[in-house]
Amino acid sequence: MSIHSINHVQLGFPAGQQSLVRHFYGELLGLKEFRAGGGNALRFFAGPQRVDLVPVANWHGTPTPAHLAFEVQNLPGFRAKLLAAGFELDETRPLGGHLRFYVNDPAGNTLEFLEPDLSQEHTQ
Repeated sequence: MSIHSINHVQLGFPAGQQSLVRHFYGELLGLKEFRAGGGNALRFFAGPQRVDLVPVANWHGTPTPAHLAFEVQNLPGFRAKLLAAGFELDETRPLGGHLRFYVNDPAGNTLEFLEPDLSQEHTQ
């Protein structure tokens, strides 16, 4: 018996903000939305994993250290797209061997975006 992958992550968002959340994850991040089951949850594919977003009537946000991390290709492209859409990025927490930043989605969920820094491999 072993665990071999994460099937999905579930995040909340304030009820009534489906269009903002759908735009952020679908349009800005480019994740493909899919329908599964009933209810008001929004579901997106992130590679073979899923990101499920569930509306919460009395939303109070998530604890600060909780976050979802996406490993991406073309981190500068994601950075430019999010900045152009008016999102503030936190680029103050370096991680050796990686380029990365943090951003809050429209519900205030913290997301980390990172990509291996290939330029460091050639200088070591």
